[in-house]
Amino acid sequence: MPPSEAPSPDAPERIGDRAASQTVRAQLALRDLVLAGALKPGERVSELQMVERIGVSRTPVRMALVRLEEEGLLEALPSGGFAVRAFTEREVFEAIEIRGTLEGLAARLAAERGAGRQDLDAAGECLDALDAVVRRDTRAAGDIARYGALNARFHGLLLHLAGSQALARQLERVAALPFASPSALVLLQESTPEARHILAVAQDQHRCALDAIARREGARAEAIMREHARLAHRNLERAFASQALLDMVPGAALIRRRTAR
Repeated sequence: MPPSEAPSPDAPERIGDRAASQTVRAQLALRDLVLAGALKPGERVSELQMVERIGVSRTPVRMALVRLEEEGLLEALPSGGFAVRAFTEREVFEAIEIRGTLEGLAARLAAERGAGRQDLDAAGECLDALDAVVRRDTRAAGDIARYGALNARFHGLLLHLAGSQALARQLERVAALPFASPSALVLLQESTPEARHILAVAQDQHRCALDAIARREGARAEAIMREHARLAHRNLERAFASQALLDMVPGAALIRRRTAR
């Protein structure tokens, strides 16, 4: 084979990168279809149908289906294949409760193991940026989105302070459910009169949790973060009482409402 036609040493790596990219593309596209309600709860998801709909080959689609099943958005069928999962209201509340329990454990581990000054400062700087959003007299365009991004960053930094890969994997799994992540219900704050109060309470809990971690008060840090998740419970209760608010909840199309008696 002439030198110009010889395969590049990094050709397998490029092929692997392309395959990974196609899988990620398929995973994101499938997730969007599920969360938007384009694929209904209980609906069987055909591999071939998704190949045609998304425009990628079967292998990335197959891998994407497995990943969404791991995230909890799909469920494996006894006969083979997958179906879109439906969630009861109770399961939604339980998912948030589990996240609060895990984040409480993360805060306790961070306090008991002793967080480094640099990591504590990074979390403190994130809270300073959150303060700038929460304390504004009037909401500017994009403030809620910025709050959501900073809030997600703080929760990620808190998990980093715990230094536990096993805990990180479990939290990643529960937070993959669209309505259970730390910032899932932040958008609801944009359309409610008590938004400023709730954001202020949440921010105070952030501050108190970080202070407890810095003081190595494990039980206090854990209790604060578990209580912090209760704010999401409160937001969700309000959403279930208003269809307009519920439509703003990520993954609302997957939630099977209780039938009024």
